[in-house]
Amino acid sequence: MRKLNLIVAVAALVACGKSDKPASDAAPPTGKTFTIAMIAKSSTNPVFLSGRQGAEDAAKELTKSSGVNVKIDWLTPPNEDGAVQAQRISEAVNAGANAILLSASDAGKVLGAVNEAVDRGVPVMTFDSDVPNSKRFSFYGGDDKLMGTQVMDELAHQMGEKGKVAIIAGNQNALNLQNRVAGAKEAAKRYPGIQIVTTAYHAETPQDAAAEVLRVMNAYPDLNGLAMIGGWALFTKTLLTDLDPAKVKIVSVDALPAVLPYVEKGLAPVLFAQPVYLWGYVSVNTIFDHVYLKKDVPPHVQMDLVKVSMDNLGTWARQLKTWGFTDVDQKYLDLKK
Repeated sequence: MRKLNLIVAVAALVACGKSDKPASDAAPPTGKTFTIAMIAKSSTNPVFLSGRQGAEDAAKELTKSSGVNVKIDWLTPPNEDGAVQAQRISEAVNAGANAILLSASDAGKVLGAVNEAVDRGVPVMTFDSDVPNSKRFSFYGGDDKLMGTQVMDELAHQMGEKGKVAIIAGNQNALNLQNRVAGAKEAAKRYPGIQIVTTAYHAETPQDAAAEVLRVMNAYPDLNGLAMIGGWALFTKTLLTDLDPAKVKIVSVDALPAVLPYVEKGLAPVLFAQPVYLWGYVSVNTIFDHVYLKKDVPPHVQMDLVKVSMDNLGTWARQLKTWGFTDVDQKYLDLKK
C-alpha cells in the first residue's frame, strides 16, 4: 500500500464485530480477471468520487503486482436510494462480479440483496455505512458514535461549553449517520451549558444541506453552533457569506478541498476529515486479500479521522492533492503547515 504523507491510522485491523458467514466459503474466482462491483451511496457526492479514485488506483496497483486484471465496476446510483442499491447488487451478481463493495444508504433495504449475493457465491464488503446484521465479511469505516462524540466535544470547546446547538444530520435512514447523531447527543449531556435545539435531516446534496442550514438558522436566530456529522453543506460557498463566524461556530466531519475556506475564515475552526480516498483503496486491497488470496481479515477494518485546523491546513491540502483532488486551492498548498 502506498505511503501516506499524513500520518493516519487507517488500516489498523481491529476486530470489533462478527460476520455471519465468512467470504472465504465462496469459491475462488476463476481466470485472470477479478471484478469488484462498487456501489456507493451517490455518484454526485464528491466523497464517494474520491473513494472511487482510491478503488481504481488500488486495482491498477494490484493488476501490476499480481498479474490479475483487477477491475472496478462502478454501479453507484446518481442519488441516494436503498431500493436502487439493492437492484444494483442483484445486477452485479448476475453480471458475474467476483465481489461487491457497498456503502449502504438504507441497511434495511439492502439486507436481503446482500445476503442473497453471498448465498450465490459473491462476497460482500461494506465501507462508510455498514449492514451489520448481514452476511458481509468485513466493514471498513470509523466508529460512528465516536465520530459524533468528537464533533460535539470539539464544538462545545469552541463555544466555551455554553450555547444553543443544531445537529445537521443528513439521511435519517443511514445507520452510520444515526450512530453519529447518537454519539453527538450523548456527548452533549456532559455539558450542562449546551442545549441541542433541533436535529435536522436532509438529502445528502450540498444544495439541500445548505438550504437546511439556512432554514435552521432562520428558525433559531440565537443559535451558536452547528454540529455537522457530515460536511455536505460546506461543499457550497453559500454559507461563507450567509453565516457570521463571530456568532456561530461549525465543527464538521469531512475536509475536502471545497470545505477548506471555512477553516480559513474561522466558521469551521476544526474539521474531522475522513480519508475518503482510502474507502476505496483500503477496501479493494482487503477484498483482494480475502477473496482472491484467501487471507483472513477482521470483520471491522478501523478508519480513524484526521483533525484539520489552521495548524495543519497546508499538510492536509497537500495530502488531498496526492489523492487525486485537482481543485485544491494553491494558497493552501503553499502553507508551511
